[in-house]
Amino acid sequence: MKRYLSILLFASAAFAQVAKEANTTYQTEQGRSTVAAGLDGPERDSRQKPKELIAALGITKSMTVADVGTGVGYMLPYLSAAASSVIAEDIFPDFLAKAKEKAKSANLKNVLFVHGQEDNPKLGKGVDLVLILDVYHHFDFPDKMLSNLAASLNPGGRVAIVDYYKRKGAMGGKDSTRALTHIRLDEADVVKEIEGFGYKLVSSKPFLPDVQYLAIFEKK
Repeated sequence: MKRYLSILLFASAAFAQVAKEANTTYQTEQGRSTVAAGLDGPERDSRQKPKELIAALGITKSMTVADVGTGVGYMLPYLSAAASSVIAEDIFPDFLAKAKEKAKSANLKNVLFVHGQEDNPKLGKGVDLVLILDVYHHFDFPDKMLSNLAASLNPGGRVAIVDYYKRKGAMGGKDSTRALTHIRLDEADVVKEIEGFGYKLVSSKPFLPDVQYLAIFEKK
């Protein structure tokens, strides 16, 4: 019996570390402070293409959009201008504090901030679109997260995953192998996993060629 319990505990611990490699730097406030500098640096627009992303997502003024894993709020000005209302969610209070400062300085009036959990973003009801930008590979509990997201979506609501390919050169330059260890699953396996959580794929295509893809899902 003890051996059986040990196996169960080991399995639970392993599952809770789905994104261990990707989340190492985020475990301390100092680490997150280092990450924050790159999340909202002046050069990010040129590589992330936020205006192009908003257009690709088809956001309209009637929509409520959730930015899950908002970090320091990089996308909030773009989302706020495009949507009726925005829910900015993150599990780290220090990140949320920076996102709130950004929203205040940009005079964003339609953004609600939510302190979520690793397995539940706590968005509430009435969401039309969930944006998960560079964040899906950080999920330690993807099944629970997708289940809770489904409960928040309006009929016809969608989840948009924008993430890096698990391929050489996708992160850190064309010769970098960082993505091979940092990213848990490549595009095809992400699609397969999310479909297994009760969603259907609407579309999947490159967003930043050889770097990121955009996959959009609806709940079944």
